[in-house]
Amino acid sequence: MIETNESYQYLCIGLILGIAIATSVSLLFSPIYARQRSNDNISHPHSRKTNVKKWTPPQICNGLAGTIGNTPLIYLKTLSEATGCTILGKAEFLNPGGSSKDRIAREIVLGARQSGKLPKGGTIIEGTSGSTGISLSLMAAATGCNCDITMPSDQAVEKSNLMSLFGANVERVQPAAISNDNHYSRLAEERALHRKDCFYTDQFENLDNVHAHQRTTGAEIWEQTGGNIDAFVMSAGTGGTLTGVGSYLKAKKKKLNESIKIVLADPQGSVLYHRVKDGVAYAPQQSEKTLRRVRVDTITEGIGIDRLTQNFTKYESCIDDALRISDQEAVNMAWHLLREEGLFVGSSSGINCTAAMQVAKELGPGHTIVTVLCDSGNRHLTKLYSSTFLETQGLEIRPEEALSIK
Repeated sequence: MIETNESYQYLCIGLILGIAIATSVSLLFSPIYARQRSNDNISHPHSRKTNVKKWTPPQICNGLAGTIGNTPLIYLKTLSEATGCTILGKAEFLNPGGSSKDRIAREIVLGARQSGKLPKGGTIIEGTSGSTGISLSLMAAATGCNCDITMPSDQAVEKSNLMSLFGANVERVQPAAISNDNHYSRLAEERALHRKDCFYTDQFENLDNVHAHQRTTGAEIWEQTGGNIDAFVMSAGTGGTLTGVGSYLKAKKKKLNESIKIVLADPQGSVLYHRVKDGVAYAPQQSEKTLRRVRVDTITEGIGIDRLTQNFTKYESCIDDALRISDQEAVNMAWHLLREEGLFVGSSSGINCTAAMQVAKELGPGHTIVTVLCDSGNRHLTKLYSSTFLETQGLEIRPEEALSIK
């Protein structure tokens, strides 16, 4: 009996040791095998093989272009609580160039480089109120090109300073109506016609502008909201972001037999408000087809316009309504976002968020409204964030009134 028990004990010990040895060998060699299998499909950065795809480390962007887009949606707490809706801001100011214009700069410049319209070492030419020029100057540096910019002299000096710092040749010109040959966009176009090895990006008429926002901004918003979005609200400069995102979201909702409201937020003096409301491009300060004067003064920059562009008219059927927002409302909201939300953004964001609140009130509690936080406040220091300048425009800093929607 004793011998039997001892034999049984030896047998158990042997089985336990065998299992332990087998497990150890398995753990020791399985990672190696896994790595070998993995290396069969992925080329090491120093591999001499030429018949396999080059290994790309995860989470590493391909230069400046790879860092553009995929900006977060920010829940705007105070605006949402005041309306009973979910109001979200697409944080375009977090793009590397500080605005949504990085998207069109990438689309247009890389497209021109690939097509041969813009040779390496060539010159990018554009007329801009600032943000597009900043984005283009960075893309020029990233692609081995030069950049020439014309811009109105009444725009914040921070913008031209940044462009110059980024390597662009910047000329500030007197503001003029589009019918005037000295308008900043017409000057840029004219210069491009008489220079070799240059490319006029033509941000107002180049439909790559709209396509960039359909392909990226609109798609990102749809994915980030899971399609749970009732309205998209924002201002327009070239019109590319509004119509690009608006047309994309409309198409996605239509496939689901659902609706979405696309609303233009327009500053004072712009003709787009009446274009949407009445079908005629007209502002009270101007007359249709006789736009000979500079549009009425507004502290907003880069939005509102005194003419129609292809980027707007080609897809304007997606726009359902328009709201006119005053400079004082824009100032109130921008300062409110800074003081109460910790968001340092420009005047266009002030207009966008004010309009988003108005749309939220119209729709009623429980809806989701998305707008755009277009650019950073660091390019508005001498205007929007200067009490001295605001006083010269008859404006006051009253952030406490921002949530008092009409």
